[in-house]
Amino acid sequence: MSTPERFMLSEPAMLEREIKKSIFLAQAASVTTPAEAMAFIAAVSDPDASHNCWAYRIGQAYRSDDAGEPGGTAGRPILQVIEGQGFDRTVVVVTRWFGGTKLGAGGLVRAYGGTAAECLRVAPRVPIVDMVELTFDCGFSEHALLRARLEGMDCQIVSEDFGGHGVHLHVAVPVTRETEVRARITDITRGQAVIRVVEEDTGPGVGE
Repeated sequence: MSTPERFMLSEPAMLEREIKKSIFLAQAASVTTPAEAMAFIAAVSDPDASHNCWAYRIGQAYRSDDAGEPGGTAGRPILQVIEGQGFDRTVVVVTRWFGGTKLGAGGLVRAYGGTAAECLRVAPRVPIVDMVELTFDCGFSEHALLRARLEGMDCQIVSEDFGGHGVHLHVAVPVTRETEVRARITDITRGQAVIRVVEEDTGPGVGE
């Protein structure tokens, strides 16, 4: 069974709607860490607005906040929209300026969820490619060929450290091509490269 395709925003997105005299403004962005998500939330929230409700998902880490609206009527619907549209590494803030007409719990869910959904629906998106990071050493004579071959296999050069005996490479490799890339590195270095995986600590998931 194939894994559903996941997406992230290629650039920040914004959408405004008026619902029963209240203004709802959704602002969304791509983020890679919870700290980055919280910084975006702080940056776009309007202290003069009635509510700044938000949610984010970054891999297994997720969080949402109703920001003073009745429990479950704002933050969670926004989070469900992020997940329902297949987005990851994404934060959405929906700001409300109260227009004098109460919407009720169901109306709030539809307003917050609907505004977030429309914002993401029209936003520019790109597929997420899962990467694994590898490090290895190669000789100076192999470096140029290795770099050219790796870039031709959709790898990203994270860093290169030139030492007295060769080059230490740190590369990000599409997970689906890891076996192929390992074989190419081994072939070009004539089996001399010791390839190691760079472990990434993403931290535990965070509930609402």
